[in-house]
Amino acid sequence: MERELLERLLVGNDEASVAALAALRCGGSHVLWEGTTSAEPLALIYGRRLRHTRRRGIETTNLTRAVELLARQQQQVRLGEIRTADGSWTFMLFLTEDGSRLIACTGVRRTCV
Repeated sequence: MERELLERLLVGNDEASVAALAALRCGGSHVLWEGTTSAEPLALIYGRRLRHTRRRGIETTNLTRAVELLARQQQQVRLGEIRTADGSWTFMLFLTEDGSRLIACTGVRRTCV
């Protein structure tokens, strides 16, 4: 996916989308993986990650909301990732099957950079 198209998808006003867009514009790396997956297992996986990060005190952004949105999603989901140029944050992107719309974005501070 072209960087410019990804920038257009990150137009949300939630903290994670704003931060992911800033990371992308400041030279962060990005990838959008081929294929899709069901949202249901993603909601379970990221629900576990939410509990793990809370227990460990790892900083996240918009993770609770992403889990909620994935739990409601009925269609297949395409995954993407943005990493800040300095490696301090990783943002996960959950897109519609055709990649035309952002469903949710969440970020986690990397503890080992």
